[in-house]
Amino acid sequence: MKKALVTGITGQDGAYLAELLLEKGYEVHGIIRRSSSFNTNRIDHIYDNPNLTLHYGDLTDSVQLVKLLYELKPEEIYNLAAQSHVRVSFDIPEYTGNVTGMGAIRILEAIREAGLVEKVRFYQASSSEMYGLVQEVPQTETTPFWPRSPYACAKVFAYWLTINFRESYNLHASNGILFNHESPLRGETFVTRKITRAATRIKLGLQDALHLGNLDAKRDWGYAKEYVEAMWLMLQQDKPDDYVIATGETHTVREFCEVVFELLDLDWNEYVKFDARYERPAEVELLIGDPAKAKKQLGWEAKVKFRELCKIMIDADMVIAKQELIQQQALES
Repeated sequence: MKKALVTGITGQDGAYLAELLLEKGYEVHGIIRRSSSFNTNRIDHIYDNPNLTLHYGDLTDSVQLVKLLYELKPEEIYNLAAQSHVRVSFDIPEYTGNVTGMGAIRILEAIREAGLVEKVRFYQASSSEMYGLVQEVPQTETTPFWPRSPYACAKVFAYWLTINFRESYNLHASNGILFNHESPLRGETFVTRKITRAATRIKLGLQDALHLGNLDAKRDWGYAKEYVEAMWLMLQQDKPDDYVIATGETHTVREFCEVVFELLDLDWNEYVKFDARYERPAEVELLIGDPAKAKKQLGWEAKVKFRELCKIMIDADMVIAKQELIQQQALES
């Protein structure tokens, strides 16, 4: 039985990846941060699986990382943990750099300290945000980076460190440059989930308006559950490499609003309000990835497209909204 370690296992991608690895017969280990409140809701459905073990730890604690790798000796490591909210990274740039950037070097060094360089395969979650002020359209594996946020800068640091360890120590280390990938498990402060949560609540009379920032930003949006398969495929290759994972389509935030509200028989113009507080100090205007290399070398391509993704998220959030409505009616009766 293969053994995998996943950082960020309680996040959207970590939850889907853990589910996939368990289905493939892996022994899965996840690192979670100690919290006084429950923070494992995304993996509640697999929590009792005997092949899943959770360990307390943090990417800011290098001693614990070395200790954990030495004890577990996993064959695969997926580094998905990060302070991943781009807008928030402007408010907490030092923390973002410490976790998202320095966290990668801590786990890479832990691999060396634990003597696992020749035995382990490492996946680094890189981001399309690294392209920032894009230098070509669409973006490929060779497009120069121009990061436009502390988050993106930290991701660029982690990206090049991964390549450096691959070239310096012959570590099987790969970067997945994932473009925006969404799902019902997406955090509610991320724009897509913010839209679908608000729209379903508005439909049921639970909310009056939705406040958003830049509606003209264009993104390449895919389905997160499909994207984690690409992560796994990268570590099954004989040679490590870096891959763009994307749909090859781009849509504005405005379009996302239009489709979501239309699917609910609502006019988005009546409910969406501009709020300058949600704008970034430096915006990324256009992201669209070219996944040709992933298709050719990994045999991976996105199947769920834009409108279907919106529908998947609406359906899940409508269930939550209906539960909220029942609770509200019960309190009022």
